[in-house]
Amino acid sequence: MQNKQAAVIYCRVSTKKESQEASLARQEEELRKIASLNDLLVVDCYKEQASGYSLEREGLFSVLDLARQKRFSHLLITDDTRLGRGKAKIALLYQFKKYGVTIFTLSNQGELVLSEADEMVLEIVSLVEEYQRKLHNLKIKRGMRVAVQKGFRPEQNLKHAPAGGREAMELPIEEISALRNKGLTFKEIAMTLNGLGYECSKATVHRHYQKYVRTNG
Repeated sequence: MQNKQAAVIYCRVSTKKESQEASLARQEEELRKIASLNDLLVVDCYKEQASGYSLEREGLFSVLDLARQKRFSHLLITDDTRLGRGKAKIALLYQFKKYGVTIFTLSNQGELVLSEADEMVLEIVSLVEEYQRKLHNLKIKRGMRVAVQKGFRPEQNLKHAPAGGREAMELPIEEISALRNKGLTFKEIAMTLNGLGYECSKATVHRHYQKYVRTNG
């Protein structure tokens, strides 16, 4: 027997009036029926009384954390306005799409059907993010190229790179100092180290360098 796919229910009303509590309970009840009809296993349910224009919602943050951790595959809401309104809705739709979450709604009696306008906006956001990623990678390559032009030899320093990339933030301070002496900015040094497998920011490099200078006089 195949395991059921995990689902999370998210219910929201816009005001904190006591009368709205009945609406939250009704939303949950109806969404549990949708889960049952689609053979989904509800692993959690979040109910909130907050504006759909605001992203500052604790329950919403919890749902996003679970989505990021791949803890569920389907999000159940009564309609897309329960998720959010305006720009907040678009931002959230994009995040859940990015995490591979399928959204089911009561109004659609199944998977959410987006309007043509919403589809277009999400496509634009996706393209912008893709080009931002490409631009970031090009900046790293540029930093590496500048470092090599100034005498840095990355093939001699690869042995220093952390195996997992994220494991430790022990940066190669000798290389940082050498690159700094060659005239590279902290931003260029950070890009160079990123290219070698280190994940560090300009501020982190600067902090390590200042500590090194203080220690070695």
